[in-house]
Amino acid sequence: MVSLMRQEIEQAIQLLKSEQPDSMEKALALLQDSVFSFSMRVCQQREDAEDTMQEVLVKSLPYLRKFESPKALVVWLYKVAKNRCLMSRRKSKFEPKQSLSLEELMPDRHDLEQFASTGPINPESLALRSEDAQRLRDAVQKLPADYRIILVLRDMEGLTDDEVAEITGLLRGTVRVRLHRARLFVRKKFASSDQQRTPRRAPSQSAPLPVRPRHCKEMFAELSDYLDDQLDDSLCEELEAHLGGCEPCQAFLSSLETIIKKLRKSPNEPLDRKKAAVLRTRLLALQVELAARR
Repeated sequence: MVSLMRQEIEQAIQLLKSEQPDSMEKALALLQDSVFSFSMRVCQQREDAEDTMQEVLVKSLPYLRKFESPKALVVWLYKVAKNRCLMSRRKSKFEPKQSLSLEELMPDRHDLEQFASTGPINPESLALRSEDAQRLRDAVQKLPADYRIILVLRDMEGLTDDEVAEITGLLRGTVRVRLHRARLFVRKKFASSDQQRTPRRAPSQSAPLPVRPRHCKEMFAELSDYLDDQLDDSLCEELEAHLGGCEPCQAFLSSLETIIKKLRKSPNEPLDRKKAAVLRTRLLALQVELAARR
């Protein structure tokens, strides 16, 4: 998956290398959209996102033409934007706790029974409706900031685990752990709001399910690695063998896969065109001023 931001930054690098008269303005327009989109997903407040976008672009001016690699510019922009967002983010009395427990995020007996009654869903058949997009944003907003950053970078912006690790300063293994818990959290919140809108039918009164069997519990911890093709062959075979005989786990996997697909298809927040044009004018004037000082 190639993120929209990566494509825009590649175009920006090409424009800057061309040194055409309007190359800087066009490059800044591309970078504005990208930085604002990321900042909105992390900051959640338009004013904070606009301030972050402006600060990031002002800081980038002396260095933009020096970047040869789109990857290097991606990492630099995200790192600066991430730091600014975390510093400026408005605190809420509903601010979630900063640590997510895997135990709390896994399905309980009621969830398993519901999954058993509904069966797997087909992620490819589920389009992201406008109301779904808002509910998804609400679920992402409820994530603790340290987890939201990773989910946004990895699933919504399309970066790799290694790039996310470089931006956040975390070990790759820590990125994987937080990503999985963030996905489980969003899946749970999204499913909860879905049930409030359209309650699922009552499960059948067949043989009762055990309360989160130990083997199921072990499988749930591996699902993100499985979906991202990062599970070694032996564990992959073991998980697939388990899934083959466990309908609730099949359904849970489908629900998690659906959430990941929805995250990857979530639309960007539009940037105010007039404000963006005014900012570009200021930035171009600042660029001329910086050049004159050299």
